[in-house]
Amino acid sequence: MFATTAKSATASRWAGLGVVLALHAAVIGALLQHQPVRDALASVAPIMVSLIAPPKVAVAPSPKPPIDLPKPKPHPVRKLPDPPPLIAAPVDAPSPIVAPAPPPEPPKEAESPPPPTAIVAPEPPVTPPSFMAAYLDNPAPAYPAASRRMREEGKVVLRVLVSAEGLPEKVELRTSSGSARLDGAALEAVQRWKFVPARQGDRPVAAWVLVPISFTLQG
Repeated sequence: MFATTAKSATASRWAGLGVVLALHAAVIGALLQHQPVRDALASVAPIMVSLIAPPKVAVAPSPKPPIDLPKPKPHPVRKLPDPPPLIAAPVDAPSPIVAPAPPPEPPKEAESPPPPTAIVAPEPPVTPPSFMAAYLDNPAPAYPAASRRMREEGKVVLRVLVSAEGLPEKVELRTSSGSARLDGAALEAVQRWKFVPARQGDRPVAAWVLVPISFTLQG
């Protein structure tokens, strides 16, 4: 039955194609009756017309009836037992660790206050001894006769330690005149002198003093 239907469809297509070709031939014949059309066809290259065979219709194969496959049997689901409930064990709170108290510090001895600093007043300056006072009446040293004859001259400087009473405790030769006779005459004379003692503030003190003596010949 399916083959008969296919053949009928093929015959109908060929009949329709024949009708189409006949119509084209009639149209072409009508056009060739006009002079302008003929002139145009004469001036152009001939047109090749080929008949196209109608495509073959592929006959679809008849579908096969579906095959019923056996359905897989469902496997029974094994139910797992419920897990046992978790029981929280009571946790004992750790006992607090008490650190031992530090031993008491020994009592500190009362520090004695530092002794007050003694304020020392600066000592007053020392006034040096004097031998130039007029009331002392100190005699000049005698000029040695031998030194006069030999025309010896010079300057002697003596270093004298004057006591708090104004007496020469020690007489030393500081600078020589160059003549032993002149130096000896100066030492002998100063040892009998009197001095104004040095003073420090209101009290007399012992101190050193330099005594210069010059020996000069006149005429």
